[in-house]
Amino acid sequence: MRGLAVPAVTGPLERFAAAVETGLRSLGIDPTIAGGVAVIMLGAAAYGAYRAVLRYKQPGHQLSRLLRGYEEVALLMHPNPDPDAMGSALGLQALAERVGTEATIYYIGQIRHHENRAFQTVLDVEFERIDGVSELSEPATVLVDHNTPRGSDDAGTLTPTAVVDHHPGDGTGQRFTDVRPSYGACATIVAEYLQALNFEPVGPGRHAGTPSALSVKTATGLLYGIQADTDHLTNGATDADFAMSQYLYPGIDQDLLRRIANPPVDSELLKIKAHAIENLVIESPYSYSWVGEVSNLDAIPQAADELIALEGISTVVVAGKKNGTVHLSGRSHDDRVHIGRVLDTVAKRIPDSSAGGHARMAGGQLAADHVGDDLPQQLFETMSGNG
Repeated sequence: MRGLAVPAVTGPLERFAAAVETGLRSLGIDPTIAGGVAVIMLGAAAYGAYRAVLRYKQPGHQLSRLLRGYEEVALLMHPNPDPDAMGSALGLQALAERVGTEATIYYIGQIRHHENRAFQTVLDVEFERIDGVSELSEPATVLVDHNTPRGSDDAGTLTPTAVVDHHPGDGTGQRFTDVRPSYGACATIVAEYLQALNFEPVGPGRHAGTPSALSVKTATGLLYGIQADTDHLTNGATDADFAMSQYLYPGIDQDLLRRIANPPVDSELLKIKAHAIENLVIESPYSYSWVGEVSNLDAIPQAADELIALEGISTVVVAGKKNGTVHLSGRSHDDRVHIGRVLDTVAKRIPDSSAGGHARMAGGQLAADHVGDDLPQQLFETMSGNG
């Protein structure tokens, strides 16, 4: 049977291919072999393009491009910021400065906890205190380590441009939102951004002036933020928290880290811890303690940290009062008890009150005028699933 005649195709691509084939033959090169090489080269180019697209879509690259569009931005930590919030803010400040954007770190409230004060003092970093979001003058605001503005009467008027957080919540940014409740620390998310953008934690005295270098203060702050929110990688830590700790470790100053972790302890803190132990009520394996009036609110979560370590206790709530508000701090290492949900459930029954947090760590504020003597029993019943 006679074969079908195939008409010659003379489009520009075909003409180019024919010219390449003629040239290869004139050089004594088999076009079929050269074609295989070309396929490999095209495949490599396609893979490179694919990787470039992935990088383009990575949150760190997205946020970097967003910040590049502003001359200045506000980085707003949650009220009464802790090491995770402060370390995360330092990391985002470094990211912003890389693209030529001036970033100022703000907070509402106070830096009270002795560990938090040590973080700021030892690292010698400055954060601007404000009374309300109306004081922010920058054209863009990034919420750091929280996803809903809070802490002032006018907090609800702020529409954040971006949100970076690891707490549960429905808050979003107008142009960027990255909320990962599964992560142990917000600092882990920020460290991932920096790694994706090729920041290098170089450590003390090692080429610190190079454009890609991550400062010792920022690396140390980020690592301590991860450690603080995961109880030194023993509580709620994920693979990402371990991986970013490893990434940051070469760039830290161990002496600075030690000094932040071991600040002086004031006498009131010790007294409140003693009251927490003396007033401990146990309905095994759950426990509750009332420490009375306090002036140092950060002593309440520190007392909870102490009590959860007691043998036979899997969940604890410590409560204390200041200025007409009952402050709760909860801890749990019982897989049956999500302490954030427990406190949220109880707080919803009490007017003008709020609470929430993670499965292992949570806090809340209750209007003292509406808190009854049955608060411990409400907590115990909710912990046991009967409330």
